[in-house]
Amino acid sequence: MTDNSDSTISGFNRRSFIAGAAGTAVSPLVAKAAAPVTSTLPAQDPSLPVNVTLDVNGETKSLRIDARTTVLDALREHAGLTGSKKGCDHGQCGACTVLIDGRRVLSCLTLALAAEGRHILTIEGLAKGNELHPMQQAFIDQDAFQCGYCTPGQIMSAVACVKEGHAGSDDDIREYMSGNICRCAAYPNIVAAVKQAASATSSDQQKG
Repeated sequence: MTDNSDSTISGFNRRSFIAGAAGTAVSPLVAKAAAPVTSTLPAQDPSLPVNVTLDVNGETKSLRIDARTTVLDALREHAGLTGSKKGCDHGQCGACTVLIDGRRVLSCLTLALAAEGRHILTIEGLAKGNELHPMQQAFIDQDAFQCGYCTPGQIMSAVACVKEGHAGSDDDIREYMSGNICRCAAYPNIVAAVKQAASATSSDQQKG
């Protein structure tokens, strides 16, 4: 009887020891995982306006805006540049197209805060004084607009299309301008304008 009792007690102690050791090994990990993440920085109210500095057409625009403000709304509502148009406001029509660091961007889908420190070029910044940009002149020459609402976005996209080297054929122009919708359906004239501006740009580069 004594031997059996000793054996039972001894077995119980071993199990207790193993369980206790396992619990001790695991508990620090659980404690670390459950520890709350704290920050010494005070929480900022997301509804409060923030300061942002934008480089637009070579000029510095210091604005105080809602953090959720898009580039399009910053330009139109805060900087007074209404050339870029709000069409669908969902990035589907291209009327809001601007160039950021030389690349086409849908300004209705781009946060103004994300554009800070980058160069924004809008339709207002294309002309040099009274001298129109070749693309602007081509749109006039080829009657590439009717109501004119989509024209600023079409021109900005067309400038990038030529710069990207996608104006070599009518098919290329149609493909790489397909993100810009013209509800007046002036597409043949737009293609002709892009071809004219591409030719003029190439001639200017050869002369230079």
